[in-house]
Amino acid sequence: MTTWHKALVLALAVLTAVALASCGEGDEQPTEVVLVTHDSFAVSDGVKRAFEEESGYTLRILKAGDAGEIVTRALLAAGNPEGDVLFGVDNNLLQRALDGDIFEEYESPELAAVDPALVLDPEHRATPIDRGDVCLNVDRGWFAARGVQAPTRLTDLTQPRYEDLLVVQNPATSTPGLAFLLATVAEFGDGWKEYWRALRANGVLVTDGWEDAYYARFSGSSGGNGNRPIVVSYASSPPAEVIFRDPRPVEAPTGVVESSCFRQVELAGVLRGAENQDGARALVDFMLSSRFQEDVPLQMFVFPARADTELPPEFERFAVVPESPLELPPEEIEANREQWVDEWTDIVVR
Repeated sequence: MTTWHKALVLALAVLTAVALASCGEGDEQPTEVVLVTHDSFAVSDGVKRAFEEESGYTLRILKAGDAGEIVTRALLAAGNPEGDVLFGVDNNLLQRALDGDIFEEYESPELAAVDPALVLDPEHRATPIDRGDVCLNVDRGWFAARGVQAPTRLTDLTQPRYEDLLVVQNPATSTPGLAFLLATVAEFGDGWKEYWRALRANGVLVTDGWEDAYYARFSGSSGGNGNRPIVVSYASSPPAEVIFRDPRPVEAPTGVVESSCFRQVELAGVLRGAENQDGARALVDFMLSSRFQEDVPLQMFVFPARADTELPPEFERFAVVPESPLELPPEEIEANREQWVDEWTDIVVR
């Protein structure tokens, strides 16, 4: 064999090796699943490990702001997402996400165990994971000490006896604030603007977010020093007040105005263009499994979507489950949300 032939054979061998190596790299299977979610997401270490052991994937959690922020980021990255699964889009933002085509269709076999009323997308691009209700919370001790009846309806808040007692969140910057605005639209229809004018005249206080409203302004929060005994919070806030107080009270120190509650459903979806499609589907399945669903209440203080999930005793005893929560169709919310928020801003804070 001549020197030229040897060189040719060697060159062909190198090219073949490079080609085979490239094929091998392309055939490598993902070992990680990336969950894009909001800052309030929480899962216990044991449940996270259970998913990793069962699936063989490492779970990386990417927290990216509040619900509005994660949806906006997903829309900007549609088709080339930051992760594989997005969790935390709620019914108030669902239609925006669906219109932006950020999800792949996927119907989990675990969906059969979910309350059908929570399945908001018949094409199964977004899967319900948990539910909660944004409601007025009241400081029971404050009202009892003064011999004043706590409000029981939204219309009560416009009465002189409740002047300067209510704190709410700005719907332009807060998820519960938006939910409470939507509750007033659902309750009063076209009369919602007059209702907010009456609330403003009665001294409603507005904060940018839930933490400031609940911990700094509300008189009933544990460790708080606020002076307002009515706040927009959650139906599951009373069990949290019991769990985190030391010593634990026998009764919840806060109550819920059930007629004010607006239903909130949080959903997850496989992101279109995700690098690990199989892992993404496995994660959605796991988030609907009994193991994950039983972890939800005491991690995120919301209710699991799976109907057969056993609730912790604190939820059974102290949480409120409204029989007829206020609701609006996602498509109606999407069509009107920006206008409603702008009108609310003109009425309440300008």
